[in-house]
Amino acid sequence: MVDPLTDDFVADAPATPTPVRFEVAGHRPSDAVRELCEISGGDRWVARPTADGFEYRYTALGDAEVTIRRSQLRGALHGVVRAGGDYVVTWMSAGTAEVERLGERYTVATEVPALVPPDDEFSFRTADYDQRLVHFDRAFVRRVAARRGLADERPLRFDDRHVPDVETARRWQAALTALARSLRVGGPESPAWRAAKSAAAEVFLDMFPPQLDDLPEVLGKPRNARLRAAVEYIHDHAAEPVTVADLSAASGLSVRSLQESFRRVFDVTPLTYLRHVRLDRVRAELLDADLRPGTVGDVARRWGFTHLGRFSAFYVERFGEYPKQTLRR
Repeated sequence: MVDPLTDDFVADAPATPTPVRFEVAGHRPSDAVRELCEISGGDRWVARPTADGFEYRYTALGDAEVTIRRSQLRGALHGVVRAGGDYVVTWMSAGTAEVERLGERYTVATEVPALVPPDDEFSFRTADYDQRLVHFDRAFVRRVAARRGLADERPLRFDDRHVPDVETARRWQAALTALARSLRVGGPESPAWRAAKSAAAEVFLDMFPPQLDDLPEVLGKPRNARLRAAVEYIHDHAAEPVTVADLSAASGLSVRSLQESFRRVFDVTPLTYLRHVRLDRVRAELLDADLRPGTVGDVARRWGFTHLGRFSAFYVERFGEYPKQTLRR
């Protein structure tokens, strides 16, 4: 169908997304764990009072494609959030939050938009916080990305450690204001809301540009369809532990056929191909990273390289220079 607000063709968009409106609040840690864990797709959460006692409140308003939310807590909360679900942008205005994802631990900055890890399970620790969140349905983001020619049949991949520049962060604040205003004026079924959420998704794509991997053209041949599935799995899960058995299951090929297919098309084993993809990801990050102690090790570990000596040798073999040389460019 055609979106009358943009004159763009939007495929498979629901005609009237289901409105979303709910609130939970209370003073008991056990209730907070039960209710907030269910909302966030969490596991093994623990809540406790701090010196000022315990209180929580969580509100959400919007529709099935986009919701704006506010989460407030007086107390401490930690646990695990499972991978998947909506794309979530958070803006911490008070309190502390620490995230650990794929062995990397970092603090969520205040007054800066941050992307919640979208594709990896992560653990968190928070205390006495006030945060605003925007939830984007993945299919909705894909439709907006398609208008830019960014989406194909593969999942979009976002770097949750990317820090938006100051101007884009200001645009995000303006988008949040527009979302809230449109809900006050017309509600989640109004044209104003529809325009505001599309604009917010555009800013989201600018804040966290999708990373698309160019797959070799040879994978477009029909005879390589199953091999393509294995390669796509590698690109989509490169930061996670990946085994030959995983690739066999993803492609529908036996382990032997999988090995033979990689040899026939790429002249490498599946795990060597995986290593090359990881090295490419490391290089892309180093070219865009700040020069500081530990940067190379942090990036390498994030992409599955636990032995830094072997990683460095693989890197030199692939790119003809040491990782630190890339970082100094």
